[in-house]
Amino acid sequence: MQLRMISGLLLAVVALLASAPAKTDLDGAWRLAEPSGRTVMLTLIDNYLMQTTYEPTQFGSTRGGAWQRNGNTLTLSVEFDTQDSSRVGQTETYQVALRNGQLVMNGPGGNRTFSRVDEPSGQTPLAGLWRITGRANEAGQITPMQRGARKTIKLLTGSRFQWAAINPQTKLFAGTGGGTYTFKDGKYTETIDFFSRDNSRVGRSLTFNAEVNGNEWRHLGQSSTGGAVNEVWTREN
Repeated sequence: MQLRMISGLLLAVVALLASAPAKTDLDGAWRLAEPSGRTVMLTLIDNYLMQTTYEPTQFGSTRGGAWQRNGNTLTLSVEFDTQDSSRVGQTETYQVALRNGQLVMNGPGGNRTFSRVDEPSGQTPLAGLWRITGRANEAGQITPMQRGARKTIKLLTGSRFQWAAINPQTKLFAGTGGGTYTFKDGKYTETIDFFSRDNSRVGRSLTFNAEVNGNEWRHLGQSSTGGAVNEVWTREN
């Protein structure tokens, strides 16, 4: 009986590992500083990508989606694009190469070279793709959110975060925000670098009580507008 239990546990672990996205040498955050002063931030992990262009005083644009890599070819399935929503649902192909700590991407927008900002590790347990799956009501009880085409996702690398509220089915983009984060001793802190809805919030830091339990992440605190935040996020991959 004990041997059967151990065998069953091993099979479950193997199945979980097999279903998880393989970590790649592209995972992490990458930055391109343009001569105009704009920053292009690229984050990749769990086979999902977000790319955002912004200035300290102005949000520019953002886009993202799921990606797969075959050798030096990266294929992106676009789920949101604020510059051209007609690209949503399309696939794009890039040639990628890592050279001296830099990521070179050659695709529809031309040739771009990004410098590495961070690389996820075992010391960054929040690194990955998350989706909000529950929110507390006025009584403090968590109400599960029904899954559908519309979703709010958050992508975290070793030190960067970005959330996006999107509906790939209707090509709706409802908003995004991102910046740097820290997670230590049950405290999760975000510092905002860009926010599509209100640039005046750039530079603010928000601290939440946070707990990660397996594939579930719960945090409690206040939003940048002062409203109560009590949410559950679940790993998408």
